[in-house]
Amino acid sequence: MGGQYRRTPIAVVDAPGLRPTPDRVRETLFNWLAHFWEGRFDDKRVLDLFAGSGALGFEAASRGAAHVQMVERDRAAVAALRALRDRLKAGAVRIHAGDALDALERMAADRYDLVLLDPPFGQDWLDRLWQPLQGILAPGALIYAEAESPLRPPVPFEVLRQDRAGAVHYHLLAWRSGAA
Repeated sequence: MGGQYRRTPIAVVDAPGLRPTPDRVRETLFNWLAHFWEGRFDDKRVLDLFAGSGALGFEAASRGAAHVQMVERDRAAVAALRALRDRLKAGAVRIHAGDALDALERMAADRYDLVLLDPPFGQDWLDRLWQPLQGILAPGALIYAEAESPLRPPVPFEVLRQDRAGAVHYHLLAWRSGAA
């Protein structure tokens, strides 16, 4: 990780579908975000919807994000996330144990500047998320998504950046709330 929690090892539990984002990809993502946000993370609210190891969400917290909400379904992964949060004394990090779609419904009143999507592959998660995501996005929100193939998101999402690392295609999207 970069930022405040630099050089903190993150334990990776053995859970089905869990693929921690490689360091190089995480570094690229946060370089992209620093560009679009002019290096300012302190006023950003982040949702890590498939937290897994928490690498992406903790990276956002490490760089000073005001609030990081993690959602994870696997019990062992949730326990590891909570242990790391407590060890780091990461007060900006909240962890919700549960399903991604259920969590989106519960967060209907919240707004996020960045949503991190690294769902298990082969389950069509992204197709199921595009519509409900729109209810929790702040104006000008960005979405990071990993997928097994290049994304063609529906309007009002726009691909700003994309790349590939091995079998993982990763994308930074903008939400254009006025588009139809």
